[in-house]
Amino acid sequence: MNDAVRESLSNVFDVDVSPVQRRHVIYVSGYDPRGAQGYFDLFRRTCHRFERLWPVSAKLKPIEIASEDFAHWGVDLHGPHWRATTQYDFLRLENFIRSDMEKPTGWQVLRALGWVGGDLLSGTLFRIFAASWRFALHLLYFQSLLLAWLAAAVIAAFAAGQAARTFFDWSALASIAVSLLTAFATLVALRPLADRWRVVQICSCWKTLRRFGLGQGTWIDRAVDIGARHLVAVARASKADELAVVGHSTGGVIAAAIVDRALELDPHLGRTGPRLVLLTLGSVMPAVALHPAAQRMRNIVSRLATAPALDWIDCQSRKDVLCFANFDPVDGIGLDVGHERCNPLLWQISFKDMIAPDDYNRFRWNHFRVHYQYIMAGDRPAHYDYVLLVGGPTPIAEWPQHDRKFMAVFMREAAPQHALAPDDIAVGAS
Repeated sequence: MNDAVRESLSNVFDVDVSPVQRRHVIYVSGYDPRGAQGYFDLFRRTCHRFERLWPVSAKLKPIEIASEDFAHWGVDLHGPHWRATTQYDFLRLENFIRSDMEKPTGWQVLRALGWVGGDLLSGTLFRIFAASWRFALHLLYFQSLLLAWLAAAVIAAFAAGQAARTFFDWSALASIAVSLLTAFATLVALRPLADRWRVVQICSCWKTLRRFGLGQGTWIDRAVDIGARHLVAVARASKADELAVVGHSTGGVIAAAIVDRALELDPHLGRTGPRLVLLTLGSVMPAVALHPAAQRMRNIVSRLATAPALDWIDCQSRKDVLCFANFDPVDGIGLDVGHERCNPLLWQISFKDMIAPDDYNRFRWNHFRVHYQYIMAGDRPAHYDYVLLVGGPTPIAEWPQHDRKFMAVFMREAAPQHALAPDDIAVGAS
């Protein structure tokens, strides 16, 4: 690689950065059933938009479904003076998630009620409210939809039972049987609505996360072990300059557990070989760790917070109500790791800087759409861009501290004829 980028970063902005020529990314999605192909399609659309926005060329390699555990693709970014290649490994969780969500309706409702009741009785819901009232309201919204679904079944069952006794003079036992059948039929009839409104998805997600945080067995354990062993194998065999584990939303919980498990398998990870980075985007991890009995999750956070060979970047946005914005994921969950703490570095970003006002106003109230902006391109240059972050020549761990400087360098170094004037560069903060 030409030294132009490094020279610009170090001399012009007094930033000593070694450019990344080769990067290996292990991506962990949130609780999303769309799977590898869906995420590849999203990444492809993001790359196309990225190319129209930045004076950088992006070449996306086709997806390869390697196994039931991983899919792979790659992306090459380059300008006149630099080139970076990223291998992208997608950890496949869709089969587990689809299996969760396809379980019978009665089972879904019982599990969901267990989650709602457990959070209420343990005080977890109140802890989440104290930590982030907006996140708590979004949980409360889906819990309310669940209870409304159940209430509809109860009302229908009561009406059917009364009708059986009043109009048909059936016995009490027969009326009860009619009520139960009506309740079940109502739940089943309303299931498509519950699916469409994400009630099943969110409730299933949190029941699984709660079990994992409490140290109970779930499919997440298998995913963590598979991801960790893959991470160790890649670190030992790869010639990459940087190895990044990226977790979005619920994936932030699983990605953190993967890195923790990998460090257990290989304590030298990150000390030799490629630089090790954990990038969590809009993570919901604090809501898992705030349960009083979620010792497993707090232990993971504690170990990562004091892992000197790891660069952990926690990316948050005030406009994302589905994450914990302006929140320290270590102190905020009640951990005190003392002077040994070195992680995470918090990065507050602004989605408004990435999106034109008219477009932003169109989807700002679609909270799930906003939540996915971390991994999508904007429509104007900003100090955060996912493709440039995971595919560009600058180390991921350096972006939060020098994002605006890096942005100016790329706009100038990649194609001087397209450079923006300083006033044209969106550099606001959340």
